[in-house]
Formats: sequence, C-alpha cells, structure tokens
Amino acid sequence: MDGAHAVDDVVAEVFLTAWRRLEEIPRGAVLPWLYATARRSLANVRRADQRRGNLAEAVARNGRQYADDPADGVAGSLAVAAAFDALGERDKEVLRLALWEELPARQAAKVLGCTTATFHVRLHRARTRLRHHLTTTGTTPAPRALTTLGRADA
Repeated sequence: MDGAHAVDDVVAEVFLTAWRRLEEIPRGAVLPWLYATARRSLANVRRADQRRGNLAEAVARNGRQYADDPADGVAGSLAVAAAFDALGERDKEVLRLALWEELPARQAAKVLGCTTATFHVRLHRARTRLRHHLTTTGTTPAPRALTTLGRADA
C-alpha cells in the first residue's frame, strides 16, 4: 500500500474506532489510547501487506494457471446439441453409431446395411455437415466436441 494512503487510512481507522468506542476511552488517557489504537491499526495494515505480498509470490512461483469457465462448456455443448438437431435423420444415425455407441465402422455398417466404405463416406459427410452447422451459428463448441469431430473417420 502507498505510504501516504496508508497513513490516511490508519488515521481514519483510528478516529472511526474512537468514535465507535467513545464510551470505552479512558478520560485521563485519551492520547495514549489513540496511539495504541493507531499502532494496532498500522500492524493490521502491515500484516495485510505481508499476506498480499506472500500471495503474489506464490502466484508468481506457480505460474499462470487458468480455470475453465463451466459456462463455456455448457454453451459449447448447447451449440453442439443445436447443430446435431439441425441434421437430417440419416446423419444423426451415423453420428450416434460412431460417436455415441462407439461402434467400429464394420459393425456400424452392418447396422445400417451398407459397406464399410459407404459408412466411412456417410460418417465423413455427417461430420462435415455438423461442423458446418456449428460454424454458421457462430458459437464455439466445447473443446471435447471439436476433438471428437476432428478425429479420423475410422
């Protein structure tokens, strides 16, 4: 804390304390009581400055660490859900089999009654359309969704 401001703050705190505790101030020793109160207030300011300095050092030692905002994840998930809802049923089914059910391409192709190569093409197109819907809304999807969408189509 700036020295001049610290003095002003301590003086203000001393007189505020004196006003609040007016009945407790010894009548014959007002000045010593004010000095003692000022000493304790100044000690409080010094301790607060020390704690602030220790905290700044600890932060500097540990480097910058950022916590993700949970709202970003929710907004991203909502964006993915809205983009998914905008897809046709055929695209939704392909994406559900590949991403939700995590079926290998060969098994997912059997479910759809097509070849593995055809399934890969459908999956690629469905992911492309989903990405397109995400970019047209302007909302940033959740990082996990981007990783899933960017994955190889196998």
